[in-house]
Amino acid sequence: MDSSAMPKAFSDQHSCANLSPQDHESLKNSHGYVSSIPDLPLKLDTTHTSQFLGLNPYKGAWPASEYGKDIIVGVIDTGVWPESESFKDDGMTEIPSKWKGKLCQFENSNHSSFCNKKLIGARFFNKGFLAKYPDLSKTIANDSRDTIGHGTHTSTTAAGSKVDGASFFGYANGTARGIASLSRVAIYKTVWGTEGDALSSDIIAAIDAALSDGVDVLSMSIGYNNVSLYEDPVAIATFAAMEKGVFASTSAGNSGPYSHTLHNGVPWVINVAAGTSDREFRGNLTLGNGVSLTGLSSYVGNFSATNIPVVFVDMCENPEELIKFKNKIVVCEDKTGFLSTQFYNAFSAKVVGGVFISNASQQDLSQFLWYPLPSIVINQKDGEIVKDYILRNSNSSKIQNMSFKKTGFGAKPSPSVDSYSSRGPSNSCPYVLKPDITAPGTSILAAWPANIPVLDFGTKVYNNFKFLSGTSMSCPHVAGVAALLKGARPDWSPAAIRSAMMTTSDIFDNTKKPIKDIGNDNKDATPLALGAGHVNPNRALDPGLVYDAGVQDYVNLLCALNFTQQNITAITRSSSNDCSKPSLDLNYPSFIAFIKAGNTSVRTTHNFRRTVTNVDEAQSTYFASISPIKGFNISVVPNKLVFKEKNMKLSFKLKIEG
Repeated sequence: MDSSAMPKAFSDQHSCANLSPQDHESLKNSHGYVSSIPDLPLKLDTTHTSQFLGLNPYKGAWPASEYGKDIIVGVIDTGVWPESESFKDDGMTEIPSKWKGKLCQFENSNHSSFCNKKLIGARFFNKGFLAKYPDLSKTIANDSRDTIGHGTHTSTTAAGSKVDGASFFGYANGTARGIASLSRVAIYKTVWGTEGDALSSDIIAAIDAALSDGVDVLSMSIGYNNVSLYEDPVAIATFAAMEKGVFASTSAGNSGPYSHTLHNGVPWVINVAAGTSDREFRGNLTLGNGVSLTGLSSYVGNFSATNIPVVFVDMCENPEELIKFKNKIVVCEDKTGFLSTQFYNAFSAKVVGGVFISNASQQDLSQFLWYPLPSIVINQKDGEIVKDYILRNSNSSKIQNMSFKKTGFGAKPSPSVDSYSSRGPSNSCPYVLKPDITAPGTSILAAWPANIPVLDFGTKVYNNFKFLSGTSMSCPHVAGVAALLKGARPDWSPAAIRSAMMTTSDIFDNTKKPIKDIGNDNKDATPLALGAGHVNPNRALDPGLVYDAGVQDYVNLLCALNFTQQNITAITRSSSNDCSKPSLDLNYPSFIAFIKAGNTSVRTTHNFRRTVTNVDEAQSTYFASISPIKGFNISVVPNKLVFKEKNMKLSFKLKIEG
């Protein structure tokens, strides 16, 4: 907003007011009025991954950036559990002077002892939330402590300190660390209540505060669906971030695999989809004849029973029948895709254990593998071995033993785009292709508050680390990568950092085939699911060329969207927006064209112009390479770009006819 023209009570986003309809109309008619929008509710989008991404201490982004040393990552989320080991500051240098934040808000006062050289600030924002839900004022604590767990998880994913011996009851045992483990963390609590609700006014106020405090990177695993850019609090507040050179990472949402479900389709931020990793959690079973088989399992309990009778119960769809086998291990076959029902039926019947035959992946099973039922999921091939053994041995068939808490790596294919990850195109700005990139989001292990149960099936179970899945988890991975790039390449703009990630991302999985989309029958993932590819931090360090963009480029786009000056001002907070060169053709490292289906006799032409900047030290030459698309003619002019020096800019045109 134009603070000079605004009434004093509204001179920034740190104060708010409740207006009656009459007061609102009066405000709209006052001198200096820019815009006003209803206070919108936002939702949260709910570790081996650094190794999976290729990060290592010997070369690449980690040593080049000194693990993101002194980069400040601001996390807009549910708060923080400051006692977590992931926030210890052992060996960290003094807080950089660029940090202007002074608040460490815990337990209704400024308890600075909860902050240190790692967790350098913690603030809360709930004026909008309490204005909307005044009855909750007595139950909402005015501090930054995490009562949900989400913010602790996301912040330590991005920049948590190194913690040895982390695991989830034996699964994924090893060292946990954030992507940028020497970066600083600043927490801005905006999400409240048991359902994880946030109001747009609190989000904007938090981001404004983060910019004033001096953050370098923002991580925001939140979003609002089906809203125009000029009404979107993330779009409005992050425009100011972009102006100040602050990189913003946002989550795509968890409403996949359907198209047009993506939120945070904001041109000046990076929008992150969620993918899988190559890690699996496994269990072993040994049949009575000594044959040993390995399957998927996440059972966290202890299991010592041996030589248990086993019975095949087909699809285990009748709970009353399963009760008859209370003292046995049941074998169930997934023929219809309702494996979750089979798990629930077996658990409810209180059988000794379960063996489930299914070709489902670890990702498909993640929602119910945590049942407190000793169980293993085996593939169809091994399932035939088990069924044949039971058939041949009839009433004497047994399972000698079942063992759990094993972690395996190298699962293929990986990564894949997970089914829950929201798909583009963006509803708020369809002319910019979203999502931008994919990062690990499934079964991510990170820190968790000690007083919030990690499992609750009648008995609450606690642990200092927890697995979560969602684009909420992929977003902080990219925020962490941005911190590394910011540390190694401090002169790069947010657009340059985004471009570097996108143009160097991986499009092939570990089988050297195109990355697959689990939500689309494991077919090749399209850019509307995958974005440009899967993030590769080490390659992003040296992209060669970047597609840069600044404030005026985004204003040109907003002008071309037929927004009114008032709409544009709501985003830019400036009344002097130059719309002399409106253009939907943003200088972006991806392209999207909309073509009407059905009429093959009418050919259309789409032209794009891009300018690239050489960020290489040496002279270099680049040639255009085109992968043909059936039914379309694609050309690039010129098809060769010759750069003579660093920071030199050259342009090309892409033409699509079809």
